[in-house]
Amino acid sequence: MAAVKSRSPEEIREVLAAGVTVLGENRIQEGLGHLEALGPLARSTFRAHFIGRLQTNKARRAVQAFDSIDSVDSLRLAQIISRLALECQIALDILLEVNLGEESQKGGVPPEDTRALAESVHDLPGLTLTGLMGVCPYDEDPAASRPYYRTLAQLFDRVRGNHPRPEACRWLSMGMSHDFEVAVEEGATLVRVGQALFGPRRPA
Repeated sequence: MAAVKSRSPEEIREVLAAGVTVLGENRIQEGLGHLEALGPLARSTFRAHFIGRLQTNKARRAVQAFDSIDSVDSLRLAQIISRLALECQIALDILLEVNLGEESQKGGVPPEDTRALAESVHDLPGLTLTGLMGVCPYDEDPAASRPYYRTLAQLFDRVRGNHPRPEACRWLSMGMSHDFEVAVEEGATLVRVGQALFGPRRPA
């Protein structure tokens, strides 16, 4: 996944031309601007995932614009998304975001509550749980991420094992530019890469 926060449409077109097929957006308004600028022809060549913290007052726009919302961290938010998906007649993918370091400033369900939340969302109409997303505490040493990613991989296996359609639960989204290799070693099927693709991030 190309994490495209603060990137220009021209930069995004370059990575799409290079073969990227999944874009990750952190902000609703910026993401809508990107999708509009890229146009419907380009839109047919990639999946757009929302990976930022989703405020409920912006949930309708997220449901209408994105193929997947990867930052679901509560039953209440999942229920709101489900209702909106039904109203918009959209079949939407979701991932549960897990707060691996249990950091108060970050979103995400605590690891110990993940399986219960997964079981609760299976029955919500309009939604398909397709995996887990996690962000671990930042450390300059990529190896410091390993125990967090190992924990998430174990959670993913359990969630997938209890999924009514295990084949649909395919995304283990973990790893960023500085530690994606460690994440892949621990089983990631989707990495969120920004700086490694685009270079240093521009100021927001």
